[in-house]
Amino acid sequence: MSTPEAPAPVRSGPEDPPASDDGKDGKDGREGAAKDAKESEGAEGSEEQERPQTAWSARRDLIHHSPRSMNVGDRARFGGSLVGGDQHGVSGGRVTGDVIMGTKTEIHQWSIPGFSAPSTASGEVPQSTLDRLAASFVAAEATVEDLLARLRRDRVLVLSGARFTGRRTAALTLLHRLGAAPVHTIDRDTDPSGLADRFTAPTDTAEEPGNQPRGYVLADLATRRDRPLREHHLLAARDRLAARDAYLVVTVGHTAVLEDVPVVEWRSPPPAEVLAAHLRSRVDDNDTAAKLLELPYVTEFLGRSHQLREVAAFAQLLGRFAAGEVTEDAVGQFSLISLENQVQEWFEEDEASVHLRDKAFLVALASFDGGPYALTAELSDLLYRFLQQTQSPATHADVPVFGTHIGKRLQLARARLYEEDENTEWGPVTQRKAAFVDDRASLVLLREVWTGHPSARPALIDWLRRLADDGRPLVRTRAASTVAVLARTDLPSAMALVIEPWAISNRFRHRLVAVNALTLAHLIDTPNIPRILDEWSKGEDRRLRWVAVRAYALIGAERPEQALAALRAAARSLYRGLADQDAFDREMARELAEAVALLLLSEAGDRVLAELRLHLPDDRPVHDLTIDGFVSACRHTQDDERYGHPLVLDWYARSATEGSAAAHGIPFLWRAALGDPNATRHALDVLREWVLVADRSTTTEWALAALLPTLVTTPAEYQRLGHLLRTMPGEDGAAPPAVAARLLTTLPVRQ
Repeated sequence: MSTPEAPAPVRSGPEDPPASDDGKDGKDGREGAAKDAKESEGAEGSEEQERPQTAWSARRDLIHHSPRSMNVGDRARFGGSLVGGDQHGVSGGRVTGDVIMGTKTEIHQWSIPGFSAPSTASGEVPQSTLDRLAASFVAAEATVEDLLARLRRDRVLVLSGARFTGRRTAALTLLHRLGAAPVHTIDRDTDPSGLADRFTAPTDTAEEPGNQPRGYVLADLATRRDRPLREHHLLAARDRLAARDAYLVVTVGHTAVLEDVPVVEWRSPPPAEVLAAHLRSRVDDNDTAAKLLELPYVTEFLGRSHQLREVAAFAQLLGRFAAGEVTEDAVGQFSLISLENQVQEWFEEDEASVHLRDKAFLVALASFDGGPYALTAELSDLLYRFLQQTQSPATHADVPVFGTHIGKRLQLARARLYEEDENTEWGPVTQRKAAFVDDRASLVLLREVWTGHPSARPALIDWLRRLADDGRPLVRTRAASTVAVLARTDLPSAMALVIEPWAISNRFRHRLVAVNALTLAHLIDTPNIPRILDEWSKGEDRRLRWVAVRAYALIGAERPEQALAALRAAARSLYRGLADQDAFDREMARELAEAVALLLLSEAGDRVLAELRLHLPDDRPVHDLTIDGFVSACRHTQDDERYGHPLVLDWYARSATEGSAAAHGIPFLWRAALGDPNATRHALDVLREWVLVADRSTTTEWALAALLPTLVTTPAEYQRLGHLLRTMPGEDGAAPPAVAARLLTTLPVRQ
């Protein structure tokens, strides 16, 4: 609210050095949970001066750094500017809500032979399994013929590929095409040096002339640096295989340790072709199979880059749907259920299969999905240390410096690596980023960790507290978005364990993370957030009131009348101690004005403007709140550029063309601001800036030329604006801008 005095220094948090206007000091400030709690209890008098990040720039960071799973910028729900071009929003649609809530109850277990994880035991593959896999096998015929020729010639073939790309099915099908029977699987833990011993001389007559050759598959051979697969191992095995008229196919991952071993790269066939092949083998009528493939749920499923084992299971479900055994709803749910199964599989595996460090990386990737890979890896190791301390408190937490493999990590996470610009305070910077292939994975994963593995909560909370202290806006924003997902899953626990401690902290950046967490939680349809803000805005704790006001600025556009009523109540409470200047909270007054400004520049701007006009004469606190908020909104320009088009002026130009109520409301508030002794100087300063912009922009000049005449209804108003245009200097003391003289001619003379 406007006061004649200069604003007092803001005092928001103890032990914080002065920061930049954006609140982005370079200090990490990672004191940990204990110090965070101590600071939250600190006395106001012990706080050092801190310059909080403005609501406008904090909103910009939230838009730039929120995860893609929350669809920030897609819909004009979130402080979207009707007068500035871009409309930013957060989609809280049903997909997001259903993913986080986990309303699905059916759990599908992967049990289809050839598509489940390979067994570690040896055994004979049933002939019926081989026949079924061969009937639905998909691969280029030229590729298959080439592999068959190599297998006939060498007796041994090594296929290399990622997990769940169908490499084991390919191995079994190749042996089936050769007519091998029976086909045996070999234990993946077989020592490569003893591989040939698996093919000892026969003691029966199975290899007599005229009999079929034998087949062997060694799927996912386990190798180590001290136990590699070498060329002479295969040569020895080949001699034994030739003696038994047998063939062997070995499948390995990309990180297998091999020495001079010829390898054939196996690539996954297109999922759509695999699905069609499986359907044709399950549905007798080709027309029925074609209709199934045209279902919208099938198109959506294929667009999610599912693994082949999931494609095979989906084909089985579609076959049951065609037979009337399951509903269409079950078909629609399958994609999400398969993703949930994958996430559960990751965290249920022991450390021999998925190491704790890899699990920490999965959690970090869920929080930083679509963020820089190096940052995600760095912070995943921090979480790994916290998890180690929870798992073994007496053990010193060690993090290997080297040895991680980016490709292996991303393959496990079903993620991709790509380059993209990242918004920073210095402008866009190209970064190498990592993101889940399925954009729902982060939401499902965070929900699973928080609700399915409560023992991980202490480590996760410590990690989030450290993220909230980080000097990088991206990190702090992702801490907030992570907590928003946790709140959507379990609001009471997230509030008590994370959000409330941040909200009552004396440190500005902690409170800002709480604001962002509540904002994003509300915009992904977490219930009761407005109720929390309403209660906090009326409470005695100034820190909670501050958080509520900041959050109103971001989500109030959905309920502008209620948000403005709460802001008016907060403004009146500030004036109760006006006689005692020490009790007058100037920081809160500025926050209230910025909240009004953001609401004015939201998609609800017309409703906000009407509400401000209606309540302007209520009382002095409300009058000052309205004027200060309006003048603050007038300061903002397109893209925050120094000479960008003023957003409110652009709003006026559009409304004047359309004949909407804002064409009268904006001049009304301008006249009120210029006529208020406490606000006149600030309002004239804004008009002076607009004139300087008009000197560089014809569009701005025309809009200003249309607005200025509406601001002159009395002689005093004419004299005030005429004096401004006659006397204002150019920039840096230069000559008056030529546009000022042209604009002066637009003023209607009032004597």
